[in-house]
This record gives sequence, structure tokens and C-alpha cells, in this order.
Amino acid sequence: MLVLGSGTSHGVPMIGCECATCRSTDPRDRRFRASVLIQASDGPSVLIDTTTDLRSQALAHDVKRVDAIVYTHSHADHVMGLDEVRRFNVLQKSAIPCYGDGRTLGDLRRIYSYMFEPDAPKGGGIPQVVLVEIAGEFCIGAATFVPIPLMHGSRRIFGYRIGSFAYLTDCSAIPDESWPLLAGVQTLILDALRERPHPTHLSLNEAIAVAERLGPSRAYFTHMCHDLAHAATCARLPAGVELAYDGLSFDINL
Repeated sequence: MLVLGSGTSHGVPMIGCECATCRSTDPRDRRFRASVLIQASDGPSVLIDTTTDLRSQALAHDVKRVDAIVYTHSHADHVMGLDEVRRFNVLQKSAIPCYGDGRTLGDLRRIYSYMFEPDAPKGGGIPQVVLVEIAGEFCIGAATFVPIPLMHGSRRIFGYRIGSFAYLTDCSAIPDESWPLLAGVQTLILDALRERPHPTHLSLNEAIAVAERLGPSRAYFTHMCHDLAHAATCARLPAGVELAYDGLSFDINL
């Protein structure tokens, strides 16, 4: 499992900002928009969200294959890199399935209408994707993806559980029915935007409380703004909890 991006919608550094985090020389304070790549041994590579930074993420982390894309929701920082997958189409000589809820897939059809026109050209100029609406848990290769309903402000979106791992980005609350789906999670990546409360994201203290309730062996926070400097924030987090960073990788049990 590879973290391609751990930043909020603005990324870090933010344009025009001179704060200490944005000027930091610690590479862990440079954050692309939030995304992860799940790479199974001798199996498919699954990308969660196509961020605005997808091309840069792929080049930075030597990503050469994407067999499937799974979407959490359709906000700009999670979908606006979809056009970049046409390079993977060329390399793989195949279309790429894209999984998401009905609203997300509808938004993709609207935003990228040129991709879905009956006479859309092929051959590298237009991404070749197949939209698949999620109706429950689904399998990609040997991995089973369990959709986890989350609240992102007033919008219901999906996080995902894959084996003992859960990825819960852009989360402001976990509905009652979702907690049982997370029982026994051992590795968790969870939204933690900043110190102060926010209407559509967990604050740092709220994220800590979720991690304490779930009790994973490892918890990493993601989708962080420049308020949270990596080293200083990690130094005061509970044992087993730390900030994720771009390039973080670890094994998960599928």
C-alpha cells in the first residue's frame, strides 16, 4: 500500500503561503492531494481517487500500471486527474474500470462528457474507462472492497475496507451503521484536516478519538492542511498514531 498524497484540496505548500509548514524543508511536509495505490503481489494495482496531482504522483512514485480506480466521491481534488489515465490505457492497451456510487459516476459523466460521447476517438487522446456503480462489496483480483458509508459534511460518501485495512478520507462523521464494518481493523488511514473544527472534515482531536475507539495497531492521518507540521504534530500524538506522508508504504493483509 502506497500513499500517493496526504494533503488537503489546496495541497501543501499552499500557493502564496509563507507559513513555516509551507516553507519547510522536511519532505514529509510536501503533500499532494489525498490518494493511495493498493498493489497486490502478482495482482492488480488499484488506485483510490484520481487527484488533481495524478501525473506528478505517478512520476514521483514510479507508478506504471493502474488496473482499476475506486472513487470515494466526486469533489474536484479527488476526480480532476481522470484525464491522466489515458497514459495507462496506452501502456496497458485496455480500458480501466472505475468504481463509485451513483452520484460520483453521474458527476464523472457530466464533468468528462467528451469521454462518453458515442463517437469519442480512441488511441491515446481520450481516456478509456468503464464506469461500475457500487451496489455492495466487490472484488478486484484477490482483494475484497467493502464500502464504508461516511459523512462528508451533509454528503454521504464512501471509505473502503480491504481486509484488515481501512481508508477513510474526507470524513466528518462515521454513521452508526458503519462502525460494525470497521471492527477488527488493524491499519487505518483517517481524515484529520487541522486542529480547529471543520464542517466537512475531522479535526485532529476528533480523528484521535476515532482511532482510539477502533483500536487499530497502526493509525495514519491524511488530508491534512498546512496547520499540521509533520514532525511537531507526530511528536505529540498517541502511541501507534502518526501523520501519513507522501511516499509512505506498508504491507496490508488482503
